Amino acid sequence: MTSVTDNTARSQYELDVNGQTVFARYRRQEGQTLILHVEAPVNLRGTGAADRLMRGIVALAAEQGTTLVPLCSYARAWMARHPG
Repeated sequence: MTSVTDNTARSQYELDVNGQTVFARYRRQEGQTLILHVEAPVNLRGTGAADRLMRGIVALAAEQGTTLVPLCSYARAWMARHPG
């Protein structure tokens, strides 16, 4: 499995899945990373790709010492199901 990368030029986290990109756009401010939008290509929806992306984002945020603020409905629901 490929790991999640932080594409700072595009302000998005990315996960490559078989040549397709699952991504989460973000904005950083005052020690926080605001998750604005999470999207997976249509044929990857329902495969767990966005879940793997979110798990990688949480791991990166922990490494960077930043707090995630989920503004996107998917990210908010995912974080509610995976507290802590």
